[in-house]
Amino acid sequence: MSYRLAELAEKVGGEVRGDPDRQVDGIRGLETAGPRDLSFFTHRRYRKAAISSKAGALLVSPQVVDMEHDLLVVPDPYYTLAELLDLIYPQPSKPAGVHATAVIGEGAVVDPSASVGPCAVIGERSRLAAEVEIRAHVVVGRDCEIGRETVLFPGVVIYDDVEIGERCRVHSGVVVGSDGFGYAQHEGVHVKLKHVGRVVVEDDVEIGANSAIDRALLDETRIGAGSKVDNLVQIGHNVSLGCGCLLVSQSGISGSTRLGDGVIVAGQSGLSGHLVLGDGVQVAAKSAVFKSVEAGKKVAGIPATEASSWLRQQALVRRIVELRRRIATLERSAETRRQEIES
Repeated sequence: MSYRLAELAEKVGGEVRGDPDRQVDGIRGLETAGPRDLSFFTHRRYRKAAISSKAGALLVSPQVVDMEHDLLVVPDPYYTLAELLDLIYPQPSKPAGVHATAVIGEGAVVDPSASVGPCAVIGERSRLAAEVEIRAHVVVGRDCEIGRETVLFPGVVIYDDVEIGERCRVHSGVVVGSDGFGYAQHEGVHVKLKHVGRVVVEDDVEIGANSAIDRALLDETRIGAGSKVDNLVQIGHNVSLGCGCLLVSQSGISGSTRLGDGVIVAGQSGLSGHLVLGDGVQVAAKSAVFKSVEAGKKVAGIPATEASSWLRQQALVRRIVELRRRIATLERSAETRRQEIES
């Protein structure tokens, strides 16, 4: 669908600098955009690319108005980009109803507005709320609750007794509710602990492809409202995430660790078990957290320590060769002086 730049500005509360009749057919990156595309300039490091871009118009903040392009000026370009992507590229909804090849268990309740795709399985007594989308080859176990407007993409597996809230997006390959990694050692044998707890995923959560969330041993594993889980993330049994947490790809959280609201765990970081990370904690990439962290702290490194301390350590590490050379020079000088004194 094509829009005039002025129409887009009206829909997002922006201001046009340039031609309000500029036609916008799509949104593309700075290097690939053409005269009928809108692109976006949100960071100064891309200024050169923005200047040379062939985009018909640029989405910018009020601090960036010295460009020769037609401009759509908004207070928060990145947030507005999300709005415009929804507007220009609307997600087609699946037709309501149950596909002929789907299997619906006894006592399951599927809202008439929900969509259940080919070869999907809905277990006994599970409930799908209004406008839920179950894509092809999804398996929803017994006694599950899937909230309004939630989408389960192809190949998702939801084990028994899992609750997923409203407006969630669960991507392909995700497994929610599998057993946690728990064993008792008895006479040299690892004896499995049967996990009888559950998983609760609150509203507006997104779970990236091939991530796994384990069920609790006895109680519940909980993912707080508005949290976003990247691809390839592992969340262990009994873990609790507060609201609005971000877990970046290949990060992992061991069992019974609790995260407050707004915690960020960067890529390839690991958290040990039975820890507490307070509200707003940030864990840098490739860090290993072995101790609880107070609210608002930033940590980095292996083992993780306060980020400022870790940066100083890294600065010293980079000087080790130089320092070693200077120490060797001082040792030779001291030895020469000693010999002179003795002679």
